[in-house]
Formats: sequence, structure tokens, C-alpha cells
Amino acid sequence: MIVLPDARPRTPDLSSPTAYLRRLATYQVPTLLLGVLFGVIWLVSQALFPAAMSKAIDEGIIGGDGRALLTWSGALVGLVVVSAASGAVRHRFAVANWLQGAFRSAQFIGHQAADTGEALTRAVPTGDVVATVSSDAMRIGGLYDVSARFAGAVVSYVVVALILLDASKPLGLVVLIGVPVLVGALTFIVRPLQARQLAQREESGTLIGLGADTVAGLRVLRGIGGEHTFLRRYAAQSQAVRVVGNRVAGYQAALDAAQVLLPGLFVLVVVWLGARFAIEGQITPGQLVAFYGYTAFLVIPLRTATEMVDRATRAHIGAGKLLRVLRVTPDQTDAPAGLRPLPEGPARLVDPTSGVTIRPGLLTAVVSARPEESAALADRLGRFGPHDTDARLDGTRLADAPVGDVRARIVVSETDPRLFTGSLRDELDPLGTHDDARVLEALGVASGEDVLEALPAGLDSEVEERGRAFSGGQRQRLALARALLTDADTLVLVEPTSAVDAHTEARIAGRLGAAREGRTTVVMTASPLLLDRADEVVFLEGGRAVATGTHQQLMTDHPRYRRTVVRGEED
Repeated sequence: MIVLPDARPRTPDLSSPTAYLRRLATYQVPTLLLGVLFGVIWLVSQALFPAAMSKAIDEGIIGGDGRALLTWSGALVGLVVVSAASGAVRHRFAVANWLQGAFRSAQFIGHQAADTGEALTRAVPTGDVVATVSSDAMRIGGLYDVSARFAGAVVSYVVVALILLDASKPLGLVVLIGVPVLVGALTFIVRPLQARQLAQREESGTLIGLGADTVAGLRVLRGIGGEHTFLRRYAAQSQAVRVVGNRVAGYQAALDAAQVLLPGLFVLVVVWLGARFAIEGQITPGQLVAFYGYTAFLVIPLRTATEMVDRATRAHIGAGKLLRVLRVTPDQTDAPAGLRPLPEGPARLVDPTSGVTIRPGLLTAVVSARPEESAALADRLGRFGPHDTDARLDGTRLADAPVGDVRARIVVSETDPRLFTGSLRDELDPLGTHDDARVLEALGVASGEDVLEALPAGLDSEVEERGRAFSGGQRQRLALARALLTDADTLVLVEPTSAVDAHTEARIAGRLGAAREGRTTVVMTASPLLLDRADEVVFLEGGRAVATGTHQQLMTDHPRYRRTVVRGEED
């Protein structure tokens, strides 16, 4: 079994698909070299079968030497044993090379997705990212799978050519010149095949993206009666994939046919020449048998060479698509120099863009008639989004501090909670830093006891993909518990109770302040139940803070605030 290291692999070369494939090979040099070694032994031992048979015929049968016949027959049996053993080991390393190349490429995509976040889906369609992992990475692995056989094919071809040159220069030259010419002729098929495979990959990625978008929005699609519209779009795109697939199939069939036709023609030429030389007495009958064996054997290197061309073409296209994903840069990165540490202990969080000041140790609520304004503020406070933020922690710009330090000090829980597969315990406490009692306490603050009670195995229950077995309110409460378990100095919650009922929201509002006592908590909400429990409320208009006070003060003194909150209550 091949196990990739848990540690993040070194950054690959992103300059070109060829450079990436070369750099990827450096990560698995030992298995590649061992695969090549046993690939050479495997095919060279087979290439020597005709030589042993030739000696057995000429010296043993025609020469009437029984000892020579036994000797060369034994040599032939030994070559068969060596070929069988080395072939088994070669196959083992070929599979290892395929798995490492494919899954290390998928590993790069996984780390890239974690690093870039939303920047990735803005730059590359979701379907293309999925296709890169499910298809392109496998094609890249296929190149390293065939590498051992290709190395053996090259070496065995040279060995056969040298043997033939020693026996008959004309036949040796036919082999030395003919094989490269036949392989070169494949370029007339490979170039158009590559272009059509690229078009097929584009259309397939679009189809996967369409399916992924539909699955993600299936509930909305059914709600508006859009199933038939989707089916028409999916059918049209499926037909486009079928059309480009048919175009690929013609050239792929031509390449597959060439793997049979060209070696067959080559065998005919060499056997015809060898038969004439044998009749003329230039070679012995044993050498004629050997020549036929060599030409039959050369079908293997020729087919391997054409397969290598096909795999290399597919891998080159796959690497190009993979590089498109790997070249996406995160929204926020550390500056190359001049990083400043964040201040220790409780600190004020200030956003000059909106004029909002978050005082340390308080539960602060932010209200806006336009939810996108408060969401943008949350992004700036947490240093998220495609633009640098001017938000400061006690005078230190978050943009000037290491991203890792910012993420450790300030945690933002967005309005659309994402749950992943795994046990509920691991979902709520990914780092495993809390015991079950602390996890249950956080669930209690988030009023998630009923969610836990409904699960047959409690915290050991398996969470399905995207938490689809839970309702929107349940997912929201689980996400709130997960955010609380981070124990962040500053916790920013965006609409944490928008999907729960009023009774549940009241319980959460009553418990949140006590659970976060002494630490800074910012809640983006227009819920009166949460606002009434806040130590301080900030009201935004046009993206700017226009009023600050308690909920009761603002309800009395600020009519626009009152209209915003009352409207939210009515909704």
C-alpha cells in the first residue's frame, strides 16, 4: 500500500505542464527508478528469448549436440523465470507510481482549495476543480504508470538492434531506422487527437459544473419549478460532450489501430528480408527463427511507445488544467517583508472604512438595513475577501500581520455554515483540543441538545456530505457550537440565528453572553432577541456607523434603527 506523507508537499513548478510533470517526478524518484530497473530486466529478458532459441536450434538440433541443447534450453527457462518475477515486481512499482502521481496531484489541489478559499471558485468553475481531481490527476498518474515499461522498451529495442546488427547489418539497420520512423509517424495522429481531447475536457468540465450547481441548489430549483429548464440545459450540454467525444473517438481509434498495423507491417518487412537472407545462406536457420522472434517481440516496444505518446498527451492536457487551479492566489497572503506582530491581550478592533470600533471584552451587535454591508464589515474585521483591509487591532493593521496570527486571534463564522463529512465530534472540534464535556457545553450554548439527542451514536455519529441530513437551523446551531469551541479572542458571527425559531433564538441569546464573558464577540444581526442582550449596538447606514448605544437607547432615539429592527422582527 502506498501512503503519501501527511505533511504538505513542496510547491510544484507552475511554469508549464511539462515543468510540473518533471517536478512531480522528483517526489517519487525511488519508486520510479525501481520501476525502470525492473521494467528493463522484464523486457530485456524477453528480448533474449529468441537468442537462446537460436543457439538451441543451431548448436543443439542442427549441430546434434545434446549438451548444448540442454544448456540453451535451461537458459531459456531461466530467462522465463526472470521475466515472470521481474514483471510482477515491475507491475507493483508501476501501480505505486500511478497512485503517487495521481494522488499527490489531488493533494496539491486539496491544499490549494484550503489556501485560496473563495478565490478559487471565483477564478475556476467548481466543475473544473472537481474534474481536475477526478479525471486530470488520474491521467497524470497514468504517465508514471507507463514510464517503467517505456524505459524497458527503449533498452530492449537497443539490445535487439545490436544483436541484429551483429548477425546482419541490413536487418539491424532496418530495425534501427524503422522503429523511430514508425513512432514519428504517430505525430500525425497525436496532434489533432490532443486538440480534440482538450475540447472534450472543456465540455466535460462544464457538464460537471452544471451538475454540481444543480445539486447545490436543488431545493431552490424545485421551489421555483425549474426542473425542466435544468433538464434541457443538461441534455444540451450532454449532447455537446457526446459530439466532442465522437470526434476524439475517431483519432483514438486511429491511434489504437496504428498500434496493431504499424508493428504488423514492420514484422512482415523484417521476416521477408530474413527469409531471403536465409535462402541465400547469409544467415543460419536458427538466426532466421531468432529474427522472427525479435520482430514479434518488437511489437511490445512499439505498442508501448504509442501508449506512451497517448498517455503523455493526456497527462500534458491534465497538467495544464491542474496548473490553472494551482496558479490561483489566495485573497490574503503574508507580505514578503515587514510583518508586524499583533498586540497581546485584549485589544480594540477598529475598522476605518466604516468607522466601527469594537471594544474588547464586550458583546457587540452590528445592525444594517442591508445585510451585505454588515457581511462586508465581517470580512474586513477577519481579513477576508479579495481586497486588503485597513482594520486595526490596537493600531496594528491586520494586513501587516501574519495571516496565521490573524486567523488564530479573530474567527469569523459566516452566515452560510458549511459542514463536512466525518464524526460529529471531529466536525465540532477539528483539532481535538477539547473533551466531550466542553463540546457538550458548546452545544448547550448553541441550543443544539435536540440535534445531538436525535443522533443514534451521539458525538460519534457520522455527518453526511455538507450536513445534508440536518435542517438549516440545525446546521446553523452546529456551526455556532464549532465557532465557540475555537475559543478565539475575537469571534465574529454573521447572522448566527437567522434559520432558527424564536424560542431557540431566545435561548441562544441568553447563553451567548455568559459563554463569551471576558472575550470580544461581534454579532451581525437585526434580531431584537440578540440585540437586547448585546453590551453595545452599532447601526450602519451606507456602510458607515451612524449610531452607537444600547438596543433600548437606539430604539428610543434613532427612528431609522427602529424601522430596521422592527421590520426584521416582522419578517
